[in-house]
Amino acid sequence: MSSNLPILLFLVPFVTGIAMPMLTAKRRSWCGPLAMAAQSLMVVLGIVNLRTVLSEGSIEYALGGWAAPLGIAWIDDPLAAVMVLTVSIIALLTLIYSGVVASSSLDKSMPYYTLILLLVSGLVGIVFAADLFNVFVFLEVVAISAYALVGAAGGSALVYAFRYLLLGSLGATLYLLGVAHLYAVTGTLNMADLAVRLPEIITSTAVAGGLIYIFLGLSIKMALIPLHGWLPDAYASAPGAVTPLLAGTVTKVSLVAWVRIEYSLIAPGIEVGHVPVLVLLEELGVIAALVGGALALIQTDLRRMFAYGGISHVGLILIGVSLGNPTGFAGGLFYLINDAFMQAALFMIAGAMVHYYGARSLNDLRSMQQRSPWLTGTLVIVAIAMVGLPPTGGFFGKWNIVLGALEAQHYLAAFAVVASTLLTLAYFVRILTNWFHQPQTADSEPLVVSRSLSFCLGFVSIAMIALGLLSDSIFEFLLQTGGGV
Repeated sequence: MSSNLPILLFLVPFVTGIAMPMLTAKRRSWCGPLAMAAQSLMVVLGIVNLRTVLSEGSIEYALGGWAAPLGIAWIDDPLAAVMVLTVSIIALLTLIYSGVVASSSLDKSMPYYTLILLLVSGLVGIVFAADLFNVFVFLEVVAISAYALVGAAGGSALVYAFRYLLLGSLGATLYLLGVAHLYAVTGTLNMADLAVRLPEIITSTAVAGGLIYIFLGLSIKMALIPLHGWLPDAYASAPGAVTPLLAGTVTKVSLVAWVRIEYSLIAPGIEVGHVPVLVLLEELGVIAALVGGALALIQTDLRRMFAYGGISHVGLILIGVSLGNPTGFAGGLFYLINDAFMQAALFMIAGAMVHYYGARSLNDLRSMQQRSPWLTGTLVIVAIAMVGLPPTGGFFGKWNIVLGALEAQHYLAAFAVVASTLLTLAYFVRILTNWFHQPQTADSEPLVVSRSLSFCLGFVSIAMIALGLLSDSIFEFLLQTGGGV
């Protein structure tokens, strides 16, 4: 069974999502439990898969029994195992959380659950895919599902979803154009096969152009500055029931796709067309980390602030994986996993604030008559994790990125991590100042939130701390993905 775990992890959400319209045609009330059951099974399979990769090593799966490069190859390595489990957990928490917040008419309906499951299956496909064209296919499955979920709120959300669609389509076109370039000069799309053939033609203009197009396409998908324009408005206007999943997984998995391509095809120190690729990517990460943090600081809308904070963290992760040494690489990937939970937690809090208080901006926080201990506690923990204080995983991720930058003598990168951390601290000070603006009187009752929300908030809080406590083991595990780093 272990050799079939990758395809099972994909088929559970995909088949459930496709079959849901037929299975629930006469019993619409079955949609939620069916989706929840599929995601719960996926979490169990994800845990089994992680244990299998830990004990037996990476799993190579050939779809239909056709071996690469003729067939479609999937690779279930340490990074894939951790990311699939992360996606599965966040998707399950989002389904539980969606039963609490009230937003658009799409929530709790058959199309909502179908789109969530299709999006999750697409994310799993991206993580496992070991050839460039199948990464493209699954990117589009994710994108189409995300466009529909963002636009489900109606009104202005339709405009932002359409802008997301236009920019996402541009990203897909650029990516596919890059794939065509590489196929034209190598005759293969399999990453392992490309890794063998590319070194001989690495100075080719077609190779340089293909990699540039692929990176630009994925930069739009991961919202890397200055190609981030679709994300803040899309996340600020999307239904609250979907933003934890979108913010916690979509940009992160797109970044994972680039990391896999980067370290499969380009060895550290290699120049493509006389351009030091990793150095260039690191500089782009520095810009994104600083600009994203600065833009988050000047926002007044909570969800836009969190969205720009996520964009800043994409820059931090890109810095780490582009330093060209194991310390920075593991730090970047570890921070990526932590950021998935941190972003999910922030957008859960933002959605709950709208649901319970009608609060969307910093000023709205000042009018809270009652404060929920669950919301307050989770906000404090996620602030500690994002600022990067022990014992949370955020600290160990940033610490290793800085150590990697110092090891590589890239002092600007180390400065960018510290400066972006100060910007993160500054906007959380703004949030907490407004949160505690009105002292709670001794006779006022705390706000009681639903058990479902309490469970979700408690889980992500524990996850952020647990990742820190288990950081050494996870770092060692992630380093197995580093290829030639």
